[in-house]
Amino acid sequence: MFKTRKEEDGGAPDAAGPPASGEPHDACCAEAPPRPEAPRPPEAGDFTSGRRFRITGMDCAEEIAVLKREIGPLVGGEENLAFNLMDSSMTVSGAQVDDAAIVQAIARTGMRAEPWQAGQRTAGEAGLWQRHGRAALTAASGVFMLAGLLLQVFAAGGLSAAFGAEGAGIHHEVPFAAKLLYGLGILTGVLYVLPKAWFALRRLRPDMNLLMTIAVIGAVGIGEWFEAATVSFLFAVSLLLESWSLGRARRAIAALMDLTPPTARVKRADGREEERPPEQVPVGAWFVVKPGERIPLDGRVTRGTSEVNQAPITGESVPVPKEPGSEVFAGTVNGNGALEIECTKPAGDTTLAHIIRLVAAAQSRRSPSEQWVDRFARIYTPAVMTLAVLVLAIPPLVFSGAWAEWLYRALVLLVIACPCALVISTPVSIVAALAASARNGVLVKGGLYIEAPARLKAVAFDKTGTLTEGRMKVVHVVPLSGHDDTELLERVAALEARSDHPLARAIVAYAEERMVPVRSAEEVQILQGKGATGQFNGKTYWIGSHRYLEERGQETEEIHRQLENLSQAGRTVVVVGNETHVCGLIALADAVRSESAETVRRLRKAGIEHLVMLTGDNQATAQRIARQTGVDEVRAELLPADKVAAMERLVTCYGHVAMVGDGVNDAPAMARATLGIAMGAAGSDAAIETADIALMSDDLSKLPWLIRHSRRTLAVIRQNIGFSLLVKAAFVVLTFLGSASLWSAIAADMGASLLVIFNGLRLLRR
Repeated sequence: MFKTRKEEDGGAPDAAGPPASGEPHDACCAEAPPRPEAPRPPEAGDFTSGRRFRITGMDCAEEIAVLKREIGPLVGGEENLAFNLMDSSMTVSGAQVDDAAIVQAIARTGMRAEPWQAGQRTAGEAGLWQRHGRAALTAASGVFMLAGLLLQVFAAGGLSAAFGAEGAGIHHEVPFAAKLLYGLGILTGVLYVLPKAWFALRRLRPDMNLLMTIAVIGAVGIGEWFEAATVSFLFAVSLLLESWSLGRARRAIAALMDLTPPTARVKRADGREEERPPEQVPVGAWFVVKPGERIPLDGRVTRGTSEVNQAPITGESVPVPKEPGSEVFAGTVNGNGALEIECTKPAGDTTLAHIIRLVAAAQSRRSPSEQWVDRFARIYTPAVMTLAVLVLAIPPLVFSGAWAEWLYRALVLLVIACPCALVISTPVSIVAALAASARNGVLVKGGLYIEAPARLKAVAFDKTGTLTEGRMKVVHVVPLSGHDDTELLERVAALEARSDHPLARAIVAYAEERMVPVRSAEEVQILQGKGATGQFNGKTYWIGSHRYLEERGQETEEIHRQLENLSQAGRTVVVVGNETHVCGLIALADAVRSESAETVRRLRKAGIEHLVMLTGDNQATAQRIARQTGVDEVRAELLPADKVAAMERLVTCYGHVAMVGDGVNDAPAMARATLGIAMGAAGSDAAIETADIALMSDDLSKLPWLIRHSRRTLAVIRQNIGFSLLVKAAFVVLTFLGSASLWSAIAADMGASLLVIFNGLRLLRR
C-alpha cells in the first residue's frame, strides 16, 4: 500500500542494476552482458512463425534428431525447422513444400503428424488415448507377461520343472496358451517401438529400438518366450518414465498460459466496452481492467489509480502504485481501483509470452545422461549386431565350424547383449531417488533433473519468498511527539483494521501480538497511492507514505533524517499523524527465513563455489538481506530479462548453476539455469509447475540434502551401468570360448537386472 521514497522512484527500472555486495569469483563475471530484447536460450527454435505441425510420437530429443535428418533435406535444411517438445510441435519456415509431403515424410519415421489447428495450445488437450495409451499398453504388457509365467509354471507342475537346468523353452515345452499370453505381452510392450525400429532398419541407422526388437525376436525364435516378454515390458517401462517426465513439463506451460485472462475488455471509440481475446487487441487500443482482475496485456496506464500485485513478473514484495503513465504487465493482478490501459505490445510479445517461450525452449534441452546414452547407443547397437553376425558366419565359413553350434553361440550373444539391465539400471535408480526425494518434501520432476544438483557450482536465489518469507513484518516502532508504542499502534491498527493490504495485515497482526486492542476507526477514506484517513476517539488521523507526508507539509528535518535512515536500511515505512503533528513511524520488512543463513553456510560447505541473490526489489532492501544471509553477490532492481542476462553470465562462468525462486518472474532465469528450483508451499502454482524441482515445505535446508542425494544417485547409476557392462563383456568372452550356454546367458542377464534393481532401491533408505 505504501512504499518508501526509494521504492516509489522505481523499484525495477528498465536497465539492470549494478552489482551490489560481494565481488565475483571470476574475471569473466565482472561485467554482465547487455539485457537482450527477447532473450532466448541457445538452440531454442522460433515457435512463433511458419507452419506448425503436431507430432505424435515425438517424446525425446532422439526423435527430434530423426526428424531433422528426414525432414531437413525436404525443406531446404535443418535451419528451417524448429521443435517444441512441450507441445509436441514442429515449425517449418521459409520452405515452399506441400503440407501433405511433410506429413508423409514424418510418417516414414514411425511418427504421425497433422497441421496445427487454430486454438491448439498444449499437448495436454490431446485425446484420452494419446495421453494414457502408453501407460495402458505398458500395464497390459506386465499383466500378460505375469499371466504367461503363472500358466507355464502351473502347467509344468512347479517353477523348477518349468525352468529347468537346461533353460526355459529349450528342452521344456511352453504351453500354447502361455505362448499366446507371452506374445500379447511382447506385442503391447513393443507396439511403440516397432515403427521406429523398422525406420532404423530401412535407413541402416541401428539404434536401441532396433536392437531391442531384434533381441526380442531372437528370444522368441529360440523359444525363450518369458525372456522376450520380460525384456519388452521393462523397455516399455523405461519409455513410459521418459514420457511421464515430458508430460510434467508440458503441464508447466499450460500453468503459465493460465496466468493470462482469456479476454480483454476493449474500450471502443464511442465509449462502449467489448470483450475480445487478447490476440485480437491491436497495439494502441485502450482496455479496461476492473479491481481484482488480471491484466491481459502489457500496456501503459492512461486513466485511474490503483495498486498492482506484479510479483509474478517483477518480484516486488508489495503491490506497486500505478497512475497515468505507469507501465503494467500481462498476468499481474489489479488492486482496488479501475484502470484504463493503452496496449503497448501484441499478445505474442508480452513479457509473459516471452517467459512462456523461454521455459518451453529451455525444457527441450537434453540432459547429460541422455546425451551419453545416445552416444553409447550409436556405438553399442551396431557393434553388438555386427559381432553377432561375425560369430555366426566366420567360424563355419573360415574354420569349417558347425553352423548349428555357432548359431547357438550367436543367439547367446544376442541374448546377453540385450540391453535389459542397462535400460533399467538408470530408471530404477531414478525412480527410487524420486521417491526418496518426495518423502523428504522435495518434488523432483523426473529423472532429467535428479542428477543436476550433483554438478552444481553456483546457486542463484530470488529474494522475496525464497531467502525471505515473502510476508511483511513490523520491525521498528518509532513513537514521536510524546506518544508511546501502544498509542501509536492503537491508532494505526484502527485505520488498517478493515484493509486486506499486506502492510495493513502485518501491522494489525503485530498490534494483536503486543496485546494492543484493535478497534476500527470511523469514516475511513482510502487515498489511492498515498494512504488513508479516519476518525479515532473523535480525532482525525492519517497514515501514509513519505511522499504523502511531504504533500501535507508536516515533515521536519529530524523526521526526514529518520525516514531516510530507515529507507536506506531497506525498510518500508508507514507514517502516522494527525492534523497537528506526526505521531510516529512504523517500519516493516520482509523477514529473512530462519534457515536461510545456515543453508548458505551448508551449501558453501557442500562445495558450491558462488552464491548470488537476483531480485526485483530495491538496492537497499537487497543489501540488508544479503548481509543477513551471507550470499557472495547481489544484483537488485532486475526485471525478468535482466535476471536472464545475469544467469547467462553465471552459466558462462560456472557451467552448472541453479536458480531458486517462487514466482513466474523467476521462470526465465530458471529456464536458462541448469536447474530451476521453486518454493512449493508459498510459491505460485505456476512457479511449482515451471520449475524442475519444488521444495514443497518451503524448507531451504533441503537444498544441501538434495545435492548430497543427487551425488549418491549418480554414484548408484554409475555402479549399475558399470556392473551391467562388465557382465556383458565377461559373457562375450565366454561365448567365444564356448563356455556360455543360453541358460547361463539368460540367468546372467536377469541376475544383472535384479542386482541393479536392488542396488537402485537402496536410494529409498533415508
